[in-house]
Parts: sequence; C-alpha cells; structure tokens
Amino acid sequence: MSGLETHGLEPIPHSERTARTRELFPTWVAANISVLLLTMGATLSVTYGLNFWQALVVGVAAPIVSYGLVGLIGIAGKRGGAPGMALSRAVFGQRGNLLPGSLIWIARWGWETINAVTGAYALLTVLDIVFGVRSSTALVVVTLLLFVITTFAISGLGIRAVQRCNTWATCLFGAFSVLVLGHLIVETDWGTVFGQGAGPASAMVTGVGLIAAGGISWVPSAPDFTRYLPPSASSAAIVRNTVGGAGIVVLPLVLMGVVMASATPDLASATDPVSFLGEILPLWLAVPYLLIALVGTLLINSMSMYSAGFTAQTLGFRVPRHWAVSINAAISLVFGSVLMLAATGFMGPFVTFLSLLAVAFSAWLGVFGADMLRRTEYDTEALLDTTPTSAYWYRGGFSPAAVAAWAVGLGTGLLFTSSDWFTGPFTDGNPIGEYGLGWVATIVVSGVLYTALPKPPVHRPASAKAPAAMAI
Repeated sequence: MSGLETHGLEPIPHSERTARTRELFPTWVAANISVLLLTMGATLSVTYGLNFWQALVVGVAAPIVSYGLVGLIGIAGKRGGAPGMALSRAVFGQRGNLLPGSLIWIARWGWETINAVTGAYALLTVLDIVFGVRSSTALVVVTLLLFVITTFAISGLGIRAVQRCNTWATCLFGAFSVLVLGHLIVETDWGTVFGQGAGPASAMVTGVGLIAAGGISWVPSAPDFTRYLPPSASSAAIVRNTVGGAGIVVLPLVLMGVVMASATPDLASATDPVSFLGEILPLWLAVPYLLIALVGTLLINSMSMYSAGFTAQTLGFRVPRHWAVSINAAISLVFGSVLMLAATGFMGPFVTFLSLLAVAFSAWLGVFGADMLRRTEYDTEALLDTTPTSAYWYRGGFSPAAVAAWAVGLGTGLLFTSSDWFTGPFTDGNPIGEYGLGWVATIVVSGVLYTALPKPPVHRPASAKAPAAMAI
C-alpha cells in the first residue's frame, strides 16, 4: 500500500482493484482546499452584487452541478480500470484522442500554473508576516521552485501517496476552518453582511458558472481516481462521495469569502489571492491557516499533475508516469514565474482562464458522457494497442462522430464565451453568452451531436462476461 506506483495507462488488474468508494470523499475534499474559493466568494459579493443568501444558493448549486458531472464520469473508471484519457481512446479512436488530449494537457498547464502561484504566494505571505522577509524576484523563483518540486514528489509517488496526504489535509483543514469560522462569527459586522441588497438573478446564474468551472476541470481526471475500484462498486456511492467531498469545502469557503469581503471589499481585486488573510485574521490563526492552505494547494496540484502524467503518456511520451509528470512540473515553474513577476493582477487572468478552461474540458465531457450511455465496458487490450490492429482504430485511427462532435461543440462554446483574452460573437443579447454559460452550450451541442451521428459498433471484448454480470 505504499511506495512508488508503477501502473501507467494500462488497466488495473482485478486483483488490485480493492479501493472503496468512501476513499473518494477525502480525495475531493482535498481537491478544493484552496483560498481561491475565498476570493471567488468575495467576487460574488463585490463584483456580482450578490447578498449572503444568494451566495448560499450559488455555493450549494455549483458543486452539485460540477462535481455531479465529475462523479458520473468517474463511473467509467470502475468500468474500465484505466485513466480517463486512456479510456477516451475507445471513444475518439487512437489518433482522434490526440486532439482533445492535447488541448486538455495544455489546459492543465494553466491550472497547475495558477496553483503553483497560489502556493508560492501563501509561502511568501508567511515569510512576510512571521519573519518580515519581503518578496523579491529571487525569492519568488525559490518559493515557486520549492512548491513545484514538492508537488512533483507527491504526484510522482502515485495514487496512494496522494490519498494519504489528502486524508491528513482534510482533517487539518477542517479543524482550522472551524477556528476561522468562529473568529469571523465573533468579529464580523453581521448588520453589514445581511444588510446588503440582493443582486439580479442573472448574476446568480453567472456565479454558479464561475464556481462550477473549477469543478468541470476535474471531469477528464475523474476515472484516474476510481480505476482502483472493483466493478461491483456502487455508482451512486461514487457520485455521492464526489459531490459530498467537494460540497463540504466549496460552500463554507465561498460564504467565508462573502463575509470577509464585507470588511475588505478590495479582496475581490487583490494583487495576489492570499496576503489578505494576514490582514483579516490574527497572527496565531493566519499562519497555520496559510500553511494548511499551502498544503491544500500542493495536493490540488499533485492531483492535477498526477492526471497530467497520464495525458502526456496518451500523447505518445513513452516514459514512466512519474517522469511524464515532470514535464508539467517544469512548465508550471516557467509560467508561474512569468505570472508572478510580470502580471499586474491575479483575479482577472484567473477568471478569464476558468471560463476558457471550462469550455475546453466540456467539449470532451459532452462526447465522452454521451458515449458512456451506450458503453458499459472497455477492451483493455485495444486501449493499449495504438496500431491499426486495435479495435479502437476505427477509420484511420479516428472516430468521425466523436471528433466532429467534439470540434463543433468546442467551437460553439467559444462563440458564446466572453473573457479578457477572447470574446465570441454571440456573447451579447442571449442568456448563454450573458451568463457565461458557454461551457453548458459546449456540453449540450457536443453530446447531442455525438448521439445523433452514426458511430462504429461498440466493440465487446472477447473475454466479456454475460450481460447479467456486467458492471453498471
């Protein structure tokens, strides 16, 4: 149960698939231990004008929507016992899978860069408020390097190292979050909090999309964390533990961000997403909470890099999984340095990145999710066979229906997406564009089109059991 994980893209043997669905709960708790949710909660209040009760609705709805999808796609992991981007070969074809795989891998660079920057800011803030050490170019690079190296070490060891760290982080974060909540209850001017007027309903829809976008980014990775489950594992329990683990963190952090914004309105537009904690919380509470937030960000990045290693392997990097992880580690170090040293702000680029990220991942989700409705098992040999002899070679290595639906869905979503970097032509004058729901349009269009287009027959493995014994 310890040491370096040696499995890569290959499906996990049934003898080793002994995980339990309840282990998913701390996994998805840890995936959301991020102070970025505090800043996003402040954004709901300051930028979108939502009051406490509206933010409460957003904080409940967003994880149900996004992590409900994560849980549903996670069911594919127990069916096939392989990582998400390996199972994706059965849908898109051995060559066709390179298209969404490349985009998802590139999108992971941005997510890991955001996490690395957040972790580095947390460490810099601790050094400042405890030791009076001011930030400098050299210190920024050193803190980023330490963060990335630690992330690589955890993710490189594999799933069991990640899960053990997740369990400890969940306990620590829960304990200190209660302390922070208690401090806020005592110190907050609740008249100001509850006295804020209600914002428009349209802003609530936009808020749900903003918070849900982070969860959508985990969708292709969901099978990576369920592939050690036996085929008999409860599908309902997979979804329940995924949504529950995420929701128990997302909701309180979003509401805490709303409360903090009442005393510090500029929180939503802060230069960095962390240093405000040193101003709002007393020193005895700010330091351990920042350190736990640092650990949480490390784990989020470790989970992301863990999955990115599989994606790199599906793209043809013929190296062990832990070395494939190092590629993303190096990229996040370079991009993180650029963001911290050259960018004038954090929240603007972050929100822009989230909106584009959600569309990129949703195109894959629509096709893969629709395929799950017709496929209950995967040919393990065909997943690893990248030659024309593979059952998943289809036409020249491509599944025309899947690739076409993915491309059209992606293009449609971008048409309805507005951001600082890119604005589609249909972002004004319609609810989808105005509410930032380009990712919803992407899922619907790609899923419906894939369902409608003619597809190659689902290959049934020669060793498949009778239908009565099939996983559901």
